[in-house]
Amino acid sequence: MADNARAKKLADLIQEVVAEKLQRGIKDPRLGTHVTITDTRVTGDLREATVFYTVYGDDEERASAAAGLESAKGILRSAVGSAAGTKFTPTLAFVADALPENAKAIEDLLDRARASDAKVREASSGAAYAGGADPYRKPEDEDEADDDGDTASA
Repeated sequence: MADNARAKKLADLIQEVVAEKLQRGIKDPRLGTHVTITDTRVTGDLREATVFYTVYGDDEERASAAAGLESAKGILRSAVGSAAGTKFTPTLAFVADALPENAKAIEDLLDRARASDAKVREASSGAAYAGGADPYRKPEDEDEADDDGDTASA
């Protein structure tokens, strides 16, 4: 079993080689400049590599890019094998990265929170405190407490 540093180094190499090959070596029009390699992960035994990618465009372009990557898998694996120089070239699995969709969902939630905060700020702009500016009870001065009716002791 390889150590994590070696797996990370191989993952970085695979990411670089696949991105370079997609940009310059593969003439498939389905891939073009729309595909971006975002991350690569290699298993501990260096046998399997998962390549995460994003596609700029609509669902049709994403589907065609996925088909293009599957058809180019052999060429990409041989390019990785020649660049890595390892005894066994890892198999490549391409997975569409969910990062853009997650980021969009988080942005939508933040926009909703900002709008809700603006509504609360607007509603409270002319409001007064319910119990006065300082709603907490405070003990009255000692002089006022003695003057209220404690005269029987004199």
